[in-house]
Amino acid sequence: MIYLVLFLEFFKVGLFCFGGAFGMIPLIRDTVLSHGWLTDEAFYDFVGVCESTPGPIAVNVATYVGATQGGVLGSACATLGVIMPSFIIILLIAAVLKNLTKNVWFAAFLSGVKPVAVAMILATGVALVLKSVGLAKLNFSLHVPSLVVFTVLCAVYFAVKRLRKKALSAIWLILLSAALGIAVCLALEYCGIAV
Repeated sequence: MIYLVLFLEFFKVGLFCFGGAFGMIPLIRDTVLSHGWLTDEAFYDFVGVCESTPGPIAVNVATYVGATQGGVLGSACATLGVIMPSFIIILLIAAVLKNLTKNVWFAAFLSGVKPVAVAMILATGVALVLKSVGLAKLNFSLHVPSLVVFTVLCAVYFAVKRLRKKALSAIWLILLSAALGIAVCLALEYCGIAV
């Protein structure tokens, strides 16, 4: 029974999400939390891991959750569930693409979906920032290493973008954040401050 539940739940995630990976995160989060498959903290930690590994976030989360809940078969069911809607929709769109691009109703649909996708991505970004600096529950107990890394990365990103007129690669940001995180934690431990 868990295999069918995994497939159907992740099928819904794949079917109702627009805006790419970050648009999917709120729905994936609600799904895994409502079933108790991951805790809130484990979910955000895993999203961070997914950002630094190859592959789409939704597929990585579906594969991991499926594996923890139903082994290899559970992993396959959840992964197929999350990718099937996109696969089916793309096949349908490809079959009628010429007619669809001229359709006023389809253009109106896309105009309505775009702001929702942007809002979902923005909400996810804010939630991830609050979680990473320790303000997710608004208890104002800052996680100093995360706040330092976040602040330095923002400064470096915008400085490089302004000086080079080109944004810093996501790969370099990930590597830099990992190095900064290690350096800040080591410095705090060296000073006798618990991390």
